[in-house]
Amino acid sequence: MKILMLLVIVVLALIAFRPGLSFKSQKVADYAANGPAFDIRVALSGALVSEGLIYGPTGRVTSRFLAEFTGVWDGDSGTLAEEFTYDTGNSQSRKWTLTMGENGHFTATASDVIGEAKGQQMGNAVRMTYKIRLPVEAGSHVLDVTDWLYLMENGTILNRSQMRKFGIKVAELIATMRPVK
Repeated sequence: MKILMLLVIVVLALIAFRPGLSFKSQKVADYAANGPAFDIRVALSGALVSEGLIYGPTGRVTSRFLAEFTGVWDGDSGTLAEEFTYDTGNSQSRKWTLTMGENGHFTATASDVIGEAKGQQMGNAVRMTYKIRLPVEAGSHVLDVTDWLYLMENGTILNRSQMRKFGIKVAELIATMRPVK
């Protein structure tokens, strides 16, 4: 009986203090009243520069990057070209194709994204979820990604992304994205 009680306490503690649970429990509607209004057709248009860090499963920084983005929109359809340079000297390119839907919903595709990413913008926030296949040099693993983007008053976008495999967080990305003046 004592072992069963101990097991129940341990399971409850793991559920209550599970890292990343709050990340998954927030909703775009939580930010509906916050400004400035985030419209990806405006905020992700033109030239942007990004700087970021990627944390591994132990919480240590495993990579740093600089990136240049170019967003082009024609009505509710757009592309976002991304050119990353990592601290290792490696580079990576990605081109998103984005399509706005109704009520702030949108879809996106890219060559390393499996299927279609689904997103929503509301208030000053954007949430997008998708599956991504890592490059061969990173093991070709398929990860579930949740991106959160927050628009600041000065036009800077703060990006926090979590990557999971089998529901376990294996990486987290923190980055800024700023329009090039």
